[in-house]
Amino acid sequence: MPTLDSSLAPFAPDGIVLASASPRRRELLASLSIPFTAIPSTVDEQEGPGETPEEHVLRLAREKALEVASRPAVSGRWFLGSDTVVLRDDTLLGKPADAKEAAAMLRSLSGRSHRVLSSYAIYDRQQRTFVSGVVSTRVRFKELTEQEIAGYIATSEPFDKAGAYAIQGIGAFMILGIEGSYTNVVGLPLCEVVEALERIGALRLFAGLPETATSPSAS
Repeated sequence: MPTLDSSLAPFAPDGIVLASASPRRRELLASLSIPFTAIPSTVDEQEGPGETPEEHVLRLAREKALEVASRPAVSGRWFLGSDTVVLRDDTLLGKPADAKEAAAMLRSLSGRSHRVLSSYAIYDRQQRTFVSGVVSTRVRFKELTEQEIAGYIATSEPFDKAGAYAIQGIGAFMILGIEGSYTNVVGLPLCEVVEALERIGALRLFAGLPETATSPSAS
């Protein structure tokens, strides 16, 4: 993975904590050389009664951030929670429990479009405030054969992924196209998260870049 020169590395003065066990989310933040620690949350990810899909993922992101921030032994100021679901029409597809469920999910997505919703919630432990949002990306699958479904399941990749596939992994062979954020489908809407972190003062990208480097040249 490429790394930034130290003079261009991001600056995070008060400590960013990713409240997640997801290796995909860790990799996305690390791809920008953002300094952070990752601490998994213990929040139950069950769907609440009467929730819309957007409400569901946003609630979980907030609960994950708050649960980790509530631990006295954990240091840091900014706590980032996130959640991702696949939405086929009005049906939420989480992580498959077994091969049978994974196959059913993949068959239901074959040859059609679906949406991926990823939420983010940044909790400021000092101010006790949240900045949060939900991002939607439309993904289109090719027609899958039964051999392709069985072979993909045999790789074990589907089992810890919402919707039973990973766009950044072997599952890329199924993707005809996307409309929207690619990183959102991976598990974290990176553009929106970085923008929010910068807006609240938790992060400065390219912190060592001289101001004159971005100033218009004199005519």
